[in-house]
Amino acid sequence: MSTATNTAAKLPGLDVDPFAPDVLAHPEPLHQVLREAGPVVRLTRYDVYGLGRHAEVQAALTDWQHFESGAGVGLADFRREKPWRRPSLLLEADPPHHDAPRRVLRELLAPPALRRLREQWATAAESVVDEVLSGAAECDAVRVLAQAFPLKVFPDAVGLGPDGRENLLPYGNLAFNAFGPVNELVTADAHRVAGLTEWVDAQCAREALTDDGFGARIWAAADRGDLTHDQAPLVVRSLLTAGVDTTVHGLAAALYAFSTHPDQWRLLRARPQLARVAFDEAVRWQSPVQTFFRTATADVEIGGTLIPKGTKILMFLGSANRDPARWNDPDRFDLTRDPSGHVGFGMGIHQCVGQHVARLEAEALLTALARRVERIEPAGAPRRHLNNTLRAWHSLPVRLHTA
Repeated sequence: MSTATNTAAKLPGLDVDPFAPDVLAHPEPLHQVLREAGPVVRLTRYDVYGLGRHAEVQAALTDWQHFESGAGVGLADFRREKPWRRPSLLLEADPPHHDAPRRVLRELLAPPALRRLREQWATAAESVVDEVLSGAAECDAVRVLAQAFPLKVFPDAVGLGPDGRENLLPYGNLAFNAFGPVNELVTADAHRVAGLTEWVDAQCAREALTDDGFGARIWAAADRGDLTHDQAPLVVRSLLTAGVDTTVHGLAAALYAFSTHPDQWRLLRARPQLARVAFDEAVRWQSPVQTFFRTATADVEIGGTLIPKGTKILMFLGSANRDPARWNDPDRFDLTRDPSGHVGFGMGIHQCVGQHVARLEAEALLTALARRVERIEPAGAPRRHLNNTLRAWHSLPVRLHTA
């Protein structure tokens, strides 16, 4: 590696809290400050380094050898602190521990394997849209669309039973909050940790799953020796943790985008084949996953700064996805742009293994809506749901005008 032009001592520090409520609700001003401050900044509040530009975030995401996930992808350092649950084999592990679980899921969730779900999910999306349009013209798009559709089709695909699915989003909220500091968002749900964790762990057991879903296939992979039987329930848990929340908030981002950009909704109706592009552009524009941490495995240079071994690095995915050095007019939601290259699903070996599932769900729901709904209009002020990691909505009042 070349000699760094800046050292930790020379790097200017920013006394900001990325996890403060006002920043979580409106992160764009901080993102601009981060990008303008330089390729690397020092966040003195938590004594970590921050990356806000696309080039450096992408570089850190793809260099797992120097920016590890195994020490935790949150502020907590697993080398010194006991995790609140067994670490994820996908998100919080590096090779070689990461290899077998990811290989099994990659094959399980690859596009060819998902083709059998396309027609099934398209039919389910039509049913959800029918139900929404049979009611009042005004509705909460988060609850009746962005949540209702994934919570129906994805747990079915995994092989969950019908009872208790209302626990999935609260559990995901816990898991993603835990990547930040122990602030009020974490302590407010502390009383629910034991019960929700016990419920989710129970759903990952072989006997709790149907014999025709993703979960059963993960256990079958363990029977073949592709995984250990100890790893199997953790891989099922990874699906349930990351496969619902991010899709829900990505769909909510798309619905918010279309309610505030009517010209882009008209474009989607005219060209429904843009449904997947629309979802990726919404993920870029709103970045449902805003931040993740890495830990330096050695003294490593990035952006001209030498980061010492063992230091935590906070990657601002949402900031990278609106970096004007990477995107033209980045604050605009635009279906005519190519959003590929966004880091909303990560990059490298830890890139979201279920991203094709999320895209298929989004394609089904947005296509069904575009066929039936002429306009999506705001019907009130939307409300954010604050989370240390996720950019989420509590409610999104809209008025649906049928075609």
